[in-house]
Amino acid sequence: MEFDQIIQEFERLSDVDFAENMKKFGIHYVRSYGLRLPQIRKVAKQCGKNHDLALKLWNHGYHETYLLATLVEESEKVDSEQLDDWVNTFYSWDLVDQACINLLRFIPEARENIFIWCDSDEEFVKRTAFSLVAVLAVHENESDFEMYFDILKEGSKDNRNFVKKSVNWAIRQIGKIDLENNRKALNLAYEILEMDNKVSKWVARGAIRELESEKVQSKFK
Repeated sequence: MEFDQIIQEFERLSDVDFAENMKKFGIHYVRSYGLRLPQIRKVAKQCGKNHDLALKLWNHGYHETYLLATLVEESEKVDSEQLDDWVNTFYSWDLVDQACINLLRFIPEARENIFIWCDSDEEFVKRTAFSLVAVLAVHENESDFEMYFDILKEGSKDNRNFVKKSVNWAIRQIGKIDLENNRKALNLAYEILEMDNKVSKWVARGAIRELESEKVQSKFK
């Protein structure tokens, strides 16, 4: 599909009520067509991978075109400037997480930038660091995730909703890889639980509750 065809399709599918409902789930945006993710993914399949199209979609500035851009972008063509520009544009948790799932995990520089983004003052840039760790734990579970433990401990102190939830998510995903990582993630969570910080304790308790659950533990038996 060409850019103009995509916009026409998005306008045809536009749902104002759903766009308003998105805000109830913490998804805030400047402009939105009010489309569901499966609808966007269906369009993405008709587009294929296309760097120039991804740039046009990103510059269009609608919530759905941002999401579609992460699906059609060619990871090998993303340079440092574009990577910084896109990540610093993030404004919602779902855009962060979809970008990590669809694109950032395939970009070596993005992985390296985890250790930079985790210190950002911007909530959604910082979320990107920890969400990317979580996504990597899902898709590349043979990696060494202990390298992220120090930044996860530090990140657990951040009271901002979408940061602390991403730290919790990362710990939980690491702990669901296998028995060895489960033990390591639980040890990390208990270390965080001992920290004199209310937010850290919230992060730790949530991780411990899931990682010690029968559902998770039964996977390793």
